[in-house]
Formats: sequence, structure tokens, C-alpha cells
Amino acid sequence: MHTLVGQKAHNFTAKAIMPDNAIKEQFDLYASIEGKKCVLFFYPLDFTFVCPTEILALHSKVAAFEERNTVLIGISTDSHFSHLAWKNTPTRKGGIGHIRFPLVSDYNKDISRSYGVLHPEGMSFRASILIDEQKIVRYCGINDLPLGRSVLEILRIVDALDHFQEHGEVCPADWQKGKPAMQPTSSGVNDYLISNAEEL
Repeated sequence: MHTLVGQKAHNFTAKAIMPDNAIKEQFDLYASIEGKKCVLFFYPLDFTFVCPTEILALHSKVAAFEERNTVLIGISTDSHFSHLAWKNTPTRKGGIGHIRFPLVSDYNKDISRSYGVLHPEGMSFRASILIDEQKIVRYCGINDLPLGRSVLEILRIVDALDHFQEHGEVCPADWQKGKPAMQPTSSGVNDYLISNAEEL
């Protein structure tokens, strides 16, 4: 699979259901994320089983993403009408309620193809793509259909990018916000390993 990491994110224009349930006929990715980071997340289908757990978990962390100057945008190959119906269905009946981020319709599957996340059966894999303020893809995680993603891990990746952008330090394995990072040099790695020997 060809990776987009390190390359400019593919722009797209598509129909979307906005947080206020308005239908946006020409939702433009670049215009929607100008000056912000973005977690673009693909999911298989509306009205399924794992998907609502992921979307509601992301919704519960909207404020945390906003604090990090990061917007959330969901995409599946469903129609925008299906997205709207799913939002208008209560969570106790399998819906997602009034989530606070756009849901884009990739009905013709062009967006999923362009990001390399289209499943052979025609829906999207569970893909999480972090795009920075310059519209460069900095992270891409792809799960098979049965495997729900970790919202906390996505937040951790956003924090790691923020730390690198602010301090120029790289983030080691299992790094968490507030923990030591290291200079991207041989001596920086050695200093980190010596200082954290008991934890490693």
C-alpha cells in the first residue's frame, strides 16, 4: 500500500452533513482545515456495530481536539442522506445523535481510493489520518474492519506532533504529553536512554 505520510493531503469536495445537520453540497477539505490540524477518519458504514462506538468516542473528545487546534472530519461511503438519518437516530437505538463534527459522503468512493483506504468490498477501512497546518500528512493508521481504533492513541499522536513542532524534539516509544522527549541526535538518544533506563 502506497503511503501518503510526508506528502500533501489530497483535497476533495463532496457532500457532507455539518454539526448543525445542514447539508453542505460542496464541503471542501482544504477550506475546512485552513490554519488547523485535522484528523480525517474513515469508517466502514453507518448503522453498523463498531462504527458508532468510535464516532461517539471521538465526539466525547471534541474539546480535547479543539484545545490542540485540531478538527475532526468523518468519512464513509454512505450517502449524505444516510449520515443525516444516522445522526437523527438516538444512540439507544443504534444512532449517533448530534455529533459536533462533519460527516462527509464518499458515495462514489473517490476519496477512499485517493487515500488508499478502500476495502475490496467497497467500504472504507478504519483509517485515521493526521494532517498538519501545512496540509501535510503526518500520520496514517489503518485498521481492518473488526478492529476499533484508539481515540487516546490519536490524541497522543497529535500531542507528539505538537511537541515536535514547538520544541524540535522527537518523541520516543510510548511517549505521553508531559514526559521527556529527546533531541534528534546520537547524543540526544544516549542521554534519553541513560536518564530513563529504569523505565525502559
